[in-house]
Amino acid sequence: MKRYLETGNFAITEGAILAGCRFFAGYPITPATEIAESMSRRLPRVGGYYLQAEDECAALHLCIGASLGGLKAMTATSGPGYILYADPYGWAIGCETPLVVLNSGRVGPVSGITGAPGQGEFYLTRYPTQGGNFETIVLAPNCAQEAMFITVEAFYLSERFRTPVTVLADQLITDGFEDISVPENEDEMAEMGFRILPRKIHPGPDFYPPTDAIDVPPVVLGHNTGALCSDWTPTEEGYDIEEVEDHHKHAYRLIYKIRNHRYLFNHHFQKKYMDDDPELVVVSYGTPSRVVNTAVEKARSGGLKVGSLRLINLWPFPDELFQARTKYLTVELNWDGQLVREVKRAVPKDSEVHFMGICGELPSQLDLTEAFEKILRNQPLARKGWKLEAW
Repeated sequence: MKRYLETGNFAITEGAILAGCRFFAGYPITPATEIAESMSRRLPRVGGYYLQAEDECAALHLCIGASLGGLKAMTATSGPGYILYADPYGWAIGCETPLVVLNSGRVGPVSGITGAPGQGEFYLTRYPTQGGNFETIVLAPNCAQEAMFITVEAFYLSERFRTPVTVLADQLITDGFEDISVPENEDEMAEMGFRILPRKIHPGPDFYPPTDAIDVPPVVLGHNTGALCSDWTPTEEGYDIEEVEDHHKHAYRLIYKIRNHRYLFNHHFQKKYMDDDPELVVVSYGTPSRVVNTAVEKARSGGLKVGSLRLINLWPFPDELFQARTKYLTVELNWDGQLVREVKRAVPKDSEVHFMGICGELPSQLDLTEAFEKILRNQPLARKGWKLEAW
């Protein structure tokens, strides 16, 4: 095991290499540029390939091509680049092409602030392309070390589900320096819980089975497979077709191959102080969860019955974690409130749901503990710049 004082971008790069990534295409954008820089150095040393594309749309199309050629592929960007993935992301979903996409969130909308963390792409990662009729897998780490693990996990899930997987980080994770341990052999990888699945090649001809089956090796062009690849509705053999019944079968597969096998990743969450029926559950993901956990510890020491729930698998949304009828507070790095809306939808009827939003910086422990106290005392929750809570 080697230890480094390095950034999350370094950890993500090393995780991708360990997972078997051998192709990276991207376009420079803060705060994910260092992933591309690291990949340009690391991939040639392990027999891989690096390409800088003319833009983000081209980068993801290149990754799709590399994956269809049999290589594990990855790209990385931030919000303004992620939205440009919409067209190729749809290709990857519809053609069931495994690859990994890293999105490091910064303040938006559009270019916003390049050097400040944000969580404005929560819904965009769920609906990253046009048309609907699909499901996505999105994982959100909260530190550099976990970002390495989640990157490896994303490659594993992308292969098993034959789909692109998004790792949703933020600027504090990718740019922040932390103590990072990198495994040097398979035993150390197993000790750290890494799951690795080598790329396999589907022999055909049933490239798009109309079922929810997983562990079907992906379509790989060449290799005498006779494979077909198109963004149109396919038959089971991959031919384009304009029949609604065939589209129904294909859409069923794209949705339920993920929903019906969520047990493979829905264990990715963290609970604290949730076993004594807390009067307030604080929900968060990504970097804010680190401050939330500290604030909850402080509140508990002060006698407040507060628990915390950190989401790691964001999509499909883990409704099953919200069974308690109690008060909830979501803490997010945005002003408009996104996670809070899913919590509101998932909790039992008559539960109270509150929102605390901040952008460009983390909330302070003091701000959080004051919010906990107000909610528990049934006082109006306000924040700087707002007369009342609004979302």
